[in-house]
Amino acid sequence: ETRGHCLHITLNRPRAINALTHAMVRLLDGALAGAEQDETVTSVVLAGAGDRGLCAGGDIRALHDDTRAGGRASLEFWRDEYRLNARIARFPKPYV
Repeated sequence: ETRGHCLHITLNRPRAINALTHAMVRLLDGALAGAEQDETVTSVVLAGAGDRGLCAGGDIRALHDDTRAGGRASLEFWRDEYRLNARIARFPKPYV
């Protein structure tokens, strides 16, 4: 949601301390890519739903289950999650 010139993003998995699913990683990456190109957005605020924490990191339960089942989804998650981390590290606008 954009308020004024600030993009507000809320991670919304409070029962899992907002642990990132692969879909969340892709959505967050897309939102930041859009904000980077949007000249009307001058900053980004990231928040976590609930009162237990901003984000627990990746959803290790889903990653564990996929790995045990011999799946490849966990590899794809880590690829995209590291790409997101790189985007955040070089993000050209204030990011809180």
